[in-house]
Parts: sequence; C-alpha cells; structure tokens
Amino acid sequence: MGPYYTVASVELGNTTTKCIIVTTNLETAEIFEIDKEVRMTRDVRPPTRDETVFGRTLVGVELTQESVTELVSDILRTVFARARLDIERDLHFVVRSTGVTAGFSEPEEVGAIVKALAAGCLHAGVAPRKMTASLSSENLPPSLRDFTWLHKVYFDGAVASSLPPSNAEVVANEMEGELVTAGLKGAAKSTDVDFRNPVMTLDFGTTLAGRITDRGHPYAKTIGSFAGLAGAIPDALVRGTGEVDEKTGSLIDLRNSARPRQAEVDDIWIDDVHRNIRVERITKGTTRFGTVPVNVRAAEESEVTLMGVDAGENGSALKELERIGRSIVEESTLNALLALVDKVQVRVVQRLLDLALSEGLVLEDTSLGLTGRAVTTGNKPKLINSQLLLENGARWSESHQLLIVEDGLAMGAAVAARCMNSMGTIHNPMGGIKGGKCVMGARMKLQRSRDANP
Repeated sequence: MGPYYTVASVELGNTTTKCIIVTTNLETAEIFEIDKEVRMTRDVRPPTRDETVFGRTLVGVELTQESVTELVSDILRTVFARARLDIERDLHFVVRSTGVTAGFSEPEEVGAIVKALAAGCLHAGVAPRKMTASLSSENLPPSLRDFTWLHKVYFDGAVASSLPPSNAEVVANEMEGELVTAGLKGAAKSTDVDFRNPVMTLDFGTTLAGRITDRGHPYAKTIGSFAGLAGAIPDALVRGTGEVDEKTGSLIDLRNSARPRQAEVDDIWIDDVHRNIRVERITKGTTRFGTVPVNVRAAEESEVTLMGVDAGENGSALKELERIGRSIVEESTLNALLALVDKVQVRVVQRLLDLALSEGLVLEDTSLGLTGRAVTTGNKPKLINSQLLLENGARWSESHQLLIVEDGLAMGAAVAARCMNSMGTIHNPMGGIKGGKCVMGARMKLQRSRDANP
C-alpha cells in the first residue's frame, strides 16, 4: 500500500465495542479514517454454563473469554469486508484497548480482557506478528521498510514522545490515556495546531481517561492521570426519562442525541446535578474512584497526580441523577434535558481544568485536547471554546490551544503502531515540544547512553 500504514483499533468499552480502520500517510503523518463498525457492548451474548465470567461493564453486562472473542472477531470481519480490505494483505497492525474496568478489583487484571481481545483478533485472521512491535525492519513488509528508523532507534515505551508512569498500575485504564494522548497529537497533523508536549488530554467515554505531560526532552513524563466517570453521568440522566432501557440504556440510544439542541436550561438544575458530582484529587486509601480501580501508592511512586470524577461514592449517586433527569423531563422537555447535559459536561471539564491548575500541572504552553462521545457531541465543543476559563477569568482559548477530536483513541492506535515500529517523520515530527525540532537525534543519544550504562 505504498507510504500508507493501515491499523485497526479494537476497543471494548462499557457502552460500545468498535473496530475503526485508520491509515497514515507516512510522508505527511496525516491520519485518515477508512471505516468503522460500532456495536453496543450490552449485546454481547450471555455466558454459557461452562464459561468463566472475568469482568463486567459498568451496568453489569457479564463478559467471558469466549463471548468477547466471538464479538471482536465478528466486528473485525464485518468492517474489513465492508471496506473491501483483506486482513492478511492490507492490514499492517492491530492495537487493542478496553474501557471496561468496573468489574475488576486491581488495575493489572485488565490484562485478562486484553488477552480476550487478542483471541478475537486471531480468530478473525490477524497474524500474531501484527499485534507486537517489530525488532528489526526485516520483520516489516518490504513496502514499509524505507519508512522505519529501526536501524537507528528501538521502541523503548515512549509513544508520541511521552513516557507512561514508571509504575503502569496507576489506573486500570492507563492504556486508554496513552492512546488518547497520542491520538490527539496525531489528529493535529491535519490541522495547523502544533499539539505537542506539554498537553492535557481527556477522553469522555463512559469512563474518564487522560493524561497531563510536562516539557521533558526527548520524552515528556506523565505528571497527571485521570480516572472515574464521564459519559456514565449523562447516561444516568436519560435513564430516568423512560426513553431508554432503565438498566442498560445510554444517551446514544436516543435518536439524534448528538445534534446541537436549543432549549432553556435552569441553572438550578445544573447545580442539582453537580451537587452529586465529585471532581477531586484521589487520595491515599482509595482503591476505586468512579468504579475504576486505582493505585494511589503507585501514582505517588511515579510522581503522578491522580485526579477523578465520581457521582457520589463509586457511582452511588447515579440513581439520584436518574431521578433528576426524570424530574426535568416532567417539568420541561427531553430537549431541555439534552441541552442540560451539554452544560453539565462543560462544567465537568471546567472543574477538571480548575483542579489541574490548582495542582500546578498546567504550564504556560500546555494544550488541551478532548475526545469521547460525552464531550464532542451537541453544543459542547462550541460551549467549551467560548466558556472554558483560566484562573484569572480569561478564556482558555485566548492563550492556550484547544483541540476536540471525535475518534481520538482510534487515532492513537495509528500513532502507537507507528511508534512501536519506529515510523516517525523527521520533517513533520509528532514528538518533542511545541515549536521544537525532531527528537530523533536526542533519542539515539539517550538510547546509546542507556545501553552503555545498563
């Protein structure tokens, strides 16, 4: 396929399971979405008597190795058939990730579900070599060997010039934060935004993920990490309306729910919702925040500030949010509730930014990147751009970059796959700091030093 590098992003989420095919022009670093298949995770087949349940979604849908394997395999085959692509011939790499963490007791247990995702990929016909980093250029297809730097540098864990926390067990969805951060950097290559370190990234799927990086060179360090609830909050608000299933329903079940809405919203309603939402630093003694397993000790060892969003204690206030949603629809209209959701989520972003600012994690040139269904739909992007404020009352977008991307995680899969095979573009770098040059030389020097002093 010449200078194009094609990657499949396979994600098992609390609400949706999806496969998105993306391809990257290796000369310009631009990423293009080819096709995607999205299904509701709740539609995964139920466990049989002889199967072991190893995890559950936020709303309690049970998952087994066998059921996940079947679901992922079918989604992969479906999207490749529709795109008229051949998995063996046209696919270069697969990146797997999961946002399903509510049913796990420890962050490291997420490995079990990632293995199940791998089994689904193998069942669909993906070769094992397309899920692991190459050790040399000879392991890559001939058409790609001119675009790799494996003869000069090796993959050392940094994705898009950012290092993960030294202890990978900080939060259960750490990989999501890594992919989203990389994806926002990759998506920026189609714009005039230099979205390089330092950055603050937030993924508003059903659960929250994201990172804050510093200005480290050649690699930035992760200094902040996010966990907890995101889309689960508006999902709860609409479950009380009777318009969706009262147990497993979500906002995306509502027809045209992603469209901008114009309706009067009483600030009292917004205040009622936010009284049930906690946005705070996650402290010692906490093992879960917003249902997501966290390891505060690991965060401290890694010098990472751990922050989160919750509704009550581990979602205990979600029922109250359902009640509030029902009251709003009874007093007004469904359109008013959807407009309220936009304003509620914008305030969540503001509270997260305020927290990061108070912790001293936002630098003068920090950029903010947002992705995920619960922050990119409706009027939220417009409201965030116009209303997000700094501590001095000035608009964020007047002095800091703001980037909002629909499929940031899938973009991140494309970037991560390139990093794992050292396919950087030195004339259009994604790594390094804003305004800086390619970090290839600095990486080579760093790796030589490490190898000489192991």
